[in-house]
Amino acid sequence: MGLSQALFTAMSGLRATQASLSLVSSNVANAETPGYVRKTTNQVTGLTGDYGSSVLINGVNRELDQYLQTQVRTEMSGATYSAIRSTYLSNLQSVYGNPGDAGTIEYAFNNLLTAVQGLSTSPDSQAARIGVINAAASMAQQLNATTQGIQNLRANAETGINESINVANNAMAQIAKINIQLQANGKTDAATASLLDQRDQYIDQLSQLMDIRTVTNNLNQVTVFTNSGVQLVGTEASQLSFNPQGTMTPNTLYNSDPTKNNVGTITINFPHGGSYDMVSTNSIRSGKIAAYLELRDNTLVQAQAQIDQFAASMASALSDKTTDGAAATSGAQTGFDLDLAGLKSGNVIHVTYKDNLTGATHNLSIVRVDDPSVLPLGNSATLDPNDEVLGVDFSAGMGSVLAQLNSALGSTANLQFSNPSGTTLRVLDDGATNRSDVTAASVTTTMSSLTSGNPQLPFFTDNGVPFSGAITANGLQQTGLAGRISVNTALLGDPSRTIVYSTNPLTAAGDTTRSDFILNQLANGNYRYTPQTGIGTTAAPFTGTLANFARQFISQQGENATSAKQLADGQSVVLNTLQEKVTATSGVNIDDEMAHLLALQNAYSANARVMSSIKQMYDTLIQAM
Repeated sequence: MGLSQALFTAMSGLRATQASLSLVSSNVANAETPGYVRKTTNQVTGLTGDYGSSVLINGVNRELDQYLQTQVRTEMSGATYSAIRSTYLSNLQSVYGNPGDAGTIEYAFNNLLTAVQGLSTSPDSQAARIGVINAAASMAQQLNATTQGIQNLRANAETGINESINVANNAMAQIAKINIQLQANGKTDAATASLLDQRDQYIDQLSQLMDIRTVTNNLNQVTVFTNSGVQLVGTEASQLSFNPQGTMTPNTLYNSDPTKNNVGTITINFPHGGSYDMVSTNSIRSGKIAAYLELRDNTLVQAQAQIDQFAASMASALSDKTTDGAAATSGAQTGFDLDLAGLKSGNVIHVTYKDNLTGATHNLSIVRVDDPSVLPLGNSATLDPNDEVLGVDFSAGMGSVLAQLNSALGSTANLQFSNPSGTTLRVLDDGATNRSDVTAASVTTTMSSLTSGNPQLPFFTDNGVPFSGAITANGLQQTGLAGRISVNTALLGDPSRTIVYSTNPLTAAGDTTRSDFILNQLANGNYRYTPQTGIGTTAAPFTGTLANFARQFISQQGENATSAKQLADGQSVVLNTLQEKVTATSGVNIDDEMAHLLALQNAYSANARVMSSIKQMYDTLIQAM
């Protein structure tokens, strides 16, 4: 090897060592910088002929395990999803309270039972009567406050979605910008490596918000997709839009039909036109955004359904009266007469008949409807899984009612409906042909008077009107009832009506008929509860007392909060473990860098000595000439 070649080799060694020293310096300086990946030089041998003659820098390496990085991003989505749910379910449990604690639905209900028991013991006591009214008012206020707490959480989730969308749009725009810079750069130097670090941080931000996957091309440009296959960003970024609604009410609900939806939805607008609804298509399945959507549209809606059902069952237990039909005949036909006076929207006429051809017994629930736009009703309009439901529009009068009933049931069930007089509805079998027999009939009406002569009374009202379970185009009257329920203002003005149920003749001061009825209905009555509460199923709805139902959903919320916390803790452990592995391979270890620095210093000194020796040789040759 000639002196010139030796000098060139030593100089290339110095340049390579200087580049490595610069990276070590950068590594040490950024040891605590989030998202920084340790850098090393990619050194290759320069050849002259068949022999290595120099060392060349062929780019900068990022010491990154991409498989681990992919795993971390997947777990980031899962961990943030679990953490958000855990936080909200813990807050929801605080709204509900723990079983037996003061300031809970169960506590307020037990106080109401105690007050009613005291009234039955001392029916002529004004203090006992007022005590019942006060306890009932506290019960209603507790339901109102619980509703407000749930809707506040839903509003917070809506705000969380909006904030997350803003962060996502910024991250996608930055990823696209860096992709364009990489295309123009075309190098793998330190500046390029720094750009890749920055881009990874934005991708990590995005992975916390939603579940994503990435594809990288030969120019180090990355394309980001959701796991459902929607492209978010390449060299151009899509734009997510969200229309937050702000205030939430129990009737503010998501619907995949845009004309019925009244909460914010997420739309992706693609760079070259076109858009896509990310919510109705379930395109986001994990991360913060998915957690907020799940909470706003499902978890917290179900929580509201639980307290609405409790409020509805409690109100109906005290106000609904079921009256059996009177036997009626017409020639060979037999059946029942039903008095529909006082029948309100949502009230039900019950008819049981036997099909003699098949031997099957049918339980028919005829539901009064005053808004024809909701027809036909499905069987879910009642809670009895054995019921067959028929919604009938009462808005056009009895003639229209008879026409609808005979049209629907005359040929199929062989039943005949008529109106012999006034508000009486007569239902008869088919008589001589004996294809059907009406075996029972009754009507359930909601009482609207405090002194009807019956123990039933509209103790609780829905913004001042009796609760009858009406179904309208705006939804079920039950939806949001817990936020609107209150004690009947007529009772507040005259607590004696907790005992006096008739003014002609006047109920005796010591009569406990009404207070005993109230106590029995609240303490011992068994009711069905909708499966939308998350308790029971459509085929086997939960049945029990009001106290049993309250304990069920309060305990359920506690269990859900505990399970969510355990899942979040588990996800956190997995994520932390993976991040530690990434740190071990990609992070900066000061001790290792110092050791590397010493080795580089030795290499620099060695190359410098070679150059010094070559200089001496050149000097000797020049002197000898």
